[in-house]
Amino acid sequence: MSTAQVTPESRGQFKAKAYSATSATSQLAPTMISRRKPGNHDVQIEILFCGICHSDLHQVRNEWSVMPTIYPCIPGHEIVGRVTKVGSEVTKFKPGDLAAVGCLVDSDGSCPDCQTGLEQFCPHLTLTYNSPDPHIGGVTFGGYSESIVVKDHFVLHVPPNLDLAGVAPLLCAGITTYSPMRHWHVTNGKKVGVIGLGGLGHMAVKFARALGAHVVVFTTSKSKKDDAIRLGADEIVISTDPAQMKKHTGSFDFILDTVSAEHDINAYIQLLRRDGNMTLVGAPDKPHALSGFGLLFQRRSISGSIIGGIAETQEMLDFCGKHNITADVEVIPMQKVNEAYERMLRSDVKYRFSIDMASLKSG
Repeated sequence: MSTAQVTPESRGQFKAKAYSATSATSQLAPTMISRRKPGNHDVQIEILFCGICHSDLHQVRNEWSVMPTIYPCIPGHEIVGRVTKVGSEVTKFKPGDLAAVGCLVDSDGSCPDCQTGLEQFCPHLTLTYNSPDPHIGGVTFGGYSESIVVKDHFVLHVPPNLDLAGVAPLLCAGITTYSPMRHWHVTNGKKVGVIGLGGLGHMAVKFARALGAHVVVFTTSKSKKDDAIRLGADEIVISTDPAQMKKHTGSFDFILDTVSAEHDINAYIQLLRRDGNMTLVGAPDKPHALSGFGLLFQRRSISGSIIGGIAETQEMLDFCGKHNITADVEVIPMQKVNEAYERMLRSDVKYRFSIDMASLKSG
């Protein structure tokens, strides 16, 4: 493994194997892409595992009008790998280190959000894929690839005691659920509700339990009871049972809504205590119908949240290392990614897919 430092004069491009979609209706297929060679502040990473996020599917199929897809599209923003090269000014990483990359690979660094460690709200952020690439033109390419080059500030350290396949989804599903819990001060003794037990929900249960909360899972499926308990839930509420719901009226400090399908949020708002908060991390296609009275009389609040800043994401990974938390994953070869997308639409996975990128080398 080379330990040579990289200087600006040696910069150029190199080719890497990847899987890409060439249109909204095409399947992901093998391709070769260009990556920039590392500059002074860059880290080059051999990708070992990449998680599959539901947003990958939306982006590949051009289903978000606010973020139209530019093709070819190489998805993937739950990246775990090993450092192979570093730029001459990089001090936090060296070749051989385990490293991770999430949803962001750059920001302006100077806006108020960046200055306070909230790079995810930067008006000039660069996403890991489908963002304008200021280095080699076109758009950024994500983690369905054998390697990636990222500015060192946006590269994260991975605790060595964790299973790498299960670490990958932490870079999106993990931080998406961890960040609002930290913001709304989920701590020992708080009563926390988690709506939905999917890729996001199962991580929320693990974090809430590790933070010391009393954890209640809301689900429409009685069959998920045993798994919710295994993951760390103290109670299960079947949300379609009015009696079970009423039992918890006015008792929650915090509720995390991870559901992206259309559902009635007013029923959950009634479960918050005075000054309680419900945060949405799921995004249904249709707007929620919200009754203001549910918020007014107990000074309850409702908010939204996306991922987290770089410092908070590192905090989350360190927390996972301390508490031995990873996502529950099904590891697949790259060649089964299209099948995985179809299974994901059927909720046929517990709870996330993680791609073993070694399979990309075999064809």
